[in-house]
Amino acid sequence: MMKLINNCIKYTYKISINLILIIIFMMYSYISYSNENFFEITSKPILNAKSYILIDYYSGLVLAEKNADIHYNPASLAKVMTSYVIEKAIELGKINRNDEVTIGKNAHYSGNILFNGSSLMFLKYGEHVSVQNLIKGIILQSGNDACVAIAEYISGNQHNFVNLMNFYSKKIGLKNTIFKNVHGLDEFKQYTSARDMALLGRALIRDFPNEYYLYKEKEFTFNKIHQINRNSLLWDNLLNVDGIKTGHTEIAGYNLLVSAKKYNMRLLAVILGEKSEKNRTLDSKILLNWGFKNFKTINPLIKYKKFSIIPVFFGKYHSTFLGVNKNVYLTIVKSQEKKLHIIYFINCNKIIAPIHKYEILGSVNFIINNHILKSYPLVSLQEIPKGNFFICLFDYIRLLLSKWLNQ
Repeated sequence: MMKLINNCIKYTYKISINLILIIIFMMYSYISYSNENFFEITSKPILNAKSYILIDYYSGLVLAEKNADIHYNPASLAKVMTSYVIEKAIELGKINRNDEVTIGKNAHYSGNILFNGSSLMFLKYGEHVSVQNLIKGIILQSGNDACVAIAEYISGNQHNFVNLMNFYSKKIGLKNTIFKNVHGLDEFKQYTSARDMALLGRALIRDFPNEYYLYKEKEFTFNKIHQINRNSLLWDNLLNVDGIKTGHTEIAGYNLLVSAKKYNMRLLAVILGEKSEKNRTLDSKILLNWGFKNFKTINPLIKYKKFSIIPVFFGKYHSTFLGVNKNVYLTIVKSQEKKLHIIYFINCNKIIAPIHKYEILGSVNFIINNHILKSYPLVSLQEIPKGNFFICLFDYIRLLLSKWLNQ
C-alpha cells in the first residue's frame, strides 16, 4: 500500500510541475516585469546639480537620477564611510566608545599644512579624547583631525584604515567608489558617485540604527570651541531632515548626502558638484519635496506574519500558513495606489509533506497596470512532517476521488 501511495505522490508531482509551467506561461502573456521606474509622473524635478539621485530608503527604489554613476570627488562625504568603519570596529569589540585616544602629531591641527582652511575639531598633540567625542567631531564638526586621530587608533596608521574603508565599500556594494584618505580632502584617483553615496547612507542607517541619532544633532562643543552642524537642512522643520553629511572642496564643489522622514517614508538624496552652498540647499529641497509629494511607501506584508493558508497532503497537519521571509516595502505613485493588485501563486497544484519551516512554496506579486513592481517568495511558516499510514491512506483516497470527480 505504501508503494502505491508513493507512486501516487510522484504522479501528482509530475502533474503539478506541468500545471505550474502552464500557469507561468499564461501569467506572462498579460503581465510584464517593471524596470522599477514604471511611474506615471509627468513632471520631473529640475535641478542645477551635475549629478544627483533620490531613493526610497525602505524599498531601495530609485525615484529620480541624473549622472548617478559619474565619478566625483567625495569631499567630506568620505567621512560617512569613516564613521561606518568606526561603528564596525565598536561592533566587533576592537574599540569602545569610552576609550581615551591619545592625539598624535598627524592629528595635531596647529601647523599642519594638510588641514589649512579645512574643517577641524582643533585637537592638540598629546591630549586625550574619548572615541565618542571623536565620533561627534567627525559627524557634527566634520573634523579632519578627528578622522586622522581615530584612524590611527583603530588601524595603527591611516593607510590601513583606508584599506578598511575600501573593504566595506565593496561589501556594501559600492561600484564607483575608491577612497584614498580618511577625511575626503582632494586626492588623485579618489572618487565616488551619487548612487554609491545613497547606498552608503542606506547601509549606515540600516546597520547602525541606534547610533544614527547623532546625525541630527545641531551643535557640539569641545575644548570650549562651539560649532554647529554644517547641514543647514536640519533647521528646516517642514522636511524633517535627520542627517547625514555635507562636503565641499574647491575641486569637488558642494556635495550633500541627506535623509528625511515624512508620512512613514524615508528618502535619501545625494547632490554632487554644485557651484554654491545655496544651490546645494535649494536643489536638495526641490528633490526631497518632489519625492514626498508624488510617492508613498507602503508595507503590505510583514516578515513571518500569516498571509494565506493552503492545504497539505500526506502530512501530519492538513494545512500550512504562508508568509514572506522579510518585510515587504513598495514605493508607489500616490495616484496609482488604488490600482495596486496582489496575486500569489503556489509552485505545485498539490503541496505534499514533508515541508520544512520557511521552505519556499510559491511567490506573491505586486502589480500595477499589468506590470509587476516586486515579486517575493512565499514560505511555509510551519514545519509539516509526513503523516502516519492512516493519514496518507486518507489523503490518497481524497486525491483519487478528486481526480475522478474532475474527469
